[in-house]
Order: sequence, then structure tokens, then C-alpha cells
Amino acid sequence: MVKVRLATPVLKENEVAAQENRVRFEEAGVFVLNLMSSPGSGKTTILERTLEHLSGRLKVGVIEGDIYTTRDAERIERYDVPVVQINTAGTCHLDARMIAPVLEDFDLEALDLLIIENVGNLVCPAEFDLGEDARAVVLSITEGNDKPMKYPLVFRLAQVVLINKLDLLPHTDCDLELLEKDLHLVNPELKLFRVSARLDQGFQPWIEWIEEQVRLKRHDS
Repeated sequence: MVKVRLATPVLKENEVAAQENRVRFEEAGVFVLNLMSSPGSGKTTILERTLEHLSGRLKVGVIEGDIYTTRDAERIERYDVPVVQINTAGTCHLDARMIAPVLEDFDLEALDLLIIENVGNLVCPAEFDLGEDARAVVLSITEGNDKPMKYPLVFRLAQVVLINKLDLLPHTDCDLELLEKDLHLVNPELKLFRVSARLDQGFQPWIEWIEEQVRLKRHDS
């Protein structure tokens, strides 16, 4: 029988790289947000709306993670922010070692906020620390009620969940109160924001949270 011992060394190496990234972010005084979700949740649209609301208020950079194509990065370029695409060529997550070399493409000291849009997946990205300050998960109501209990780790390690596609609620069987109850069962400290990215609704509390985190990071740096 072939024995494979892979996970521990890979995660250990990632921890070392993540800590190196974290030191760079701390020295630069930039707040770093890891944005995660399953495919089709509206994560990139959430990011676009966020950039619109933060325009003229914060200096933002974006790292786009995807398995293939540069389509998401091309969408973000329209917002006149520095953006770098990472294609994982099959890997279902970003890791800290992928992040490290692309940091050279940013003037980190000139940024207030760096948003890393992770590969669309609720499993693998949760395992890998990137050196970020916080994690936010986009969860659309069209995904149903069972995601917090089926994929608890990504929610347990997050600070924020954006419940997206609220405009479609009447057309689904999603029980919003039950969904939020389950999220808080998994992680009682989660901040929940109800939004509709398509209609640009509900974003102000999310934007205020980001701005507060940036202020706190500057104060600590």
C-alpha cells in the first residue's frame, strides 16, 4: 500500500510563507482582506461594488485568483486600481507562496487596503493562511441553507459573511433567519451583512466595517 504524507508539510511551508507575508503587510501598514466564496455567489460583483463605494476614500489594490483566464482582473481594471491576476492552473485555492512574488507588483506602502479574491471554492481556500488580516465569505441565498453546516471551516475562520442576492429571496426557498442562525452557530462572532450586489443595496455597513479595519490597522502599525 502506498502511503502519502503530504498535507502537514505543505501546510507547514504555507504557514512560514504566510508569516513572511504578514510581516510585509504590517511594515507597510496595509489592511489585507481575503475574499472567499463558492463559484457563482457574486463575489466579483461584490468586489466591484466595494471598489465603487471606496473610490476616493481608500487606496485599494487587488489580487485576483482564478484557475484559468484573466476575465475577473479585466473587470477590476476598469476601476483604476492596481490589480494582478494569479492563475493557479488547476489548484483550487491560493496559498501564501503564490501571493509572495506578486507583492512586488504593488507599492504596498501607498495602499490602505489589499483585497485578495480567492479561487471560488468553500473548501480548499479555508485551509491556507495568506498572511491576511481578515477573511470575508460571500454566500448567496441561491446556494440554499445548508452551506454553513456542510462547510463549517470557511465560516469558522471568517470575520464577515456577506449574504448576497437578497433581491432573489422571494424566488427561492431560502430561510434567511435559519441561515443566519446556522452561521452564528458555527461562528458566534461573525458579522453578517445582507446585500444585493446586482442592485447595489445594503453596502454601507460593509463599507463602514472595512474603513474601521483600515483605521485600526493604521493605528497599530
